[in-house]
Amino acid sequence: MQDFTDKLAVVTGGASGVGRSLAFALSEAGAQVLIADIDEGALSQTQAALEDAGAKVHAQVCDVTSQTSLDALAAFAFDELGGAHLVFANAGIAAGEAGPLWGYAENDWKWCFEVNFWGVVRTINAFMPKLTEQGEEAHFVITGSANGAFLIYPDQPVYTATKAAVQAVTEALHYQGLAQQSPVKVHALFPGPHIVETGIFDSDRVRPTHFEKPADAPDTGIRTVEDLRKIMEAFGTKLTTTHPDEVAQTALQGVRDGKFWILPLNPGTEARIKERMDSILNRTNPPIPTIG
Repeated sequence: MQDFTDKLAVVTGGASGVGRSLAFALSEAGAQVLIADIDEGALSQTQAALEDAGAKVHAQVCDVTSQTSLDALAAFAFDELGGAHLVFANAGIAAGEAGPLWGYAENDWKWCFEVNFWGVVRTINAFMPKLTEQGEEAHFVITGSANGAFLIYPDQPVYTATKAAVQAVTEALHYQGLAQQSPVKVHALFPGPHIVETGIFDSDRVRPTHFEKPADAPDTGIRTVEDLRKIMEAFGTKLTTTHPDEVAQTALQGVRDGKFWILPLNPGTEARIKERMDSILNRTNPPIPTIG
């Protein structure tokens, strides 16, 4: 797909971070955008900002932990807005776990899997039948992470586990589409090439009460990228970051180019992935990856 003009693009997690940047990039490329998010306040602010920029934008509150909510989003896109041609399954959170794996709150595991993994599965369930039945070229983009898909960071096993599962589903969906000669092309988007400047470290701002963690549960204390930067600088390590606008432009170019792997990597991360693959093929003990 080279021309996004008047195509409807649906973006979950569209109120902030990468989703917000995707909405702006898509609208600048001529698309209509339907942004969806559980954060109603941020959703309204992003909708207003897009409208001020001249975008054709629609917004709907959506909870990706609910199939009913995602089905309603798909119905709005297809029954009221005439159908979608681009879907970005982008909603995601971090649980903020800290300490030994066996000490994490069970609700951290449940909430992170409900949003990051089941949110993707539910978005597939809601949109893929409609996109397929539409019979026109369409693109389904799933936001993953090298943390889980390729590397295992020992201090973030909850998030890492969800993204490992997401990558398995993304690839399976891609292979099924090829086998069925589907008009829907699947893409795996990996925000980067460095840690992206989003609010994911402060995901607790949208944590529902039924996934509340105990008050005495260990916590990282990291709420922003700047918090992480200060911690790393205290250990003599410089943190390089990527703005989500860059991720959005990379994503759109990946769709234009028909790439499954939308995978910008910095040299350090690429080297660590190679080290891990070599350890698997050579049956040597895996090295501990470092953030970079």
